[in-house]
Amino acid sequence: MQEKFATYGAFWPHYLAEHRRPATRALHGAGTVAGVALLMAAVWLREPLLLLAAPAAGYGPAWVGHALVERNRPATFRHPLWSLASDFRMVALMATGRLGRELERHGIR
Repeated sequence: MQEKFATYGAFWPHYLAEHRRPATRALHGAGTVAGVALLMAAVWLREPLLLLAAPAAGYGPAWVGHALVERNRPATFRHPLWSLASDFRMVALMATGRLGRELERHGIR
């Protein structure tokens, strides 16, 4: 069943709930950092093959987390843009130590 969300604000709590386990969030963080690093390296080094590796490095660990840790389907397949934005938001909150408060605010333990 595909969830319907009228706004990004309505999607965000759902996204957090789909990432309630720390291991899943860690895999997302690692993938996001790796994907962005490869994109930056591709531009810096003018190496187009790195552009192909970036999505695999970014999404691969995240999808492993969903399959093996959360045991749910990644939101990327249903809401690709909101999911990508939420991934960057979640990783930024993790990096700044504010994710715990955000999870609590949405009642996610």
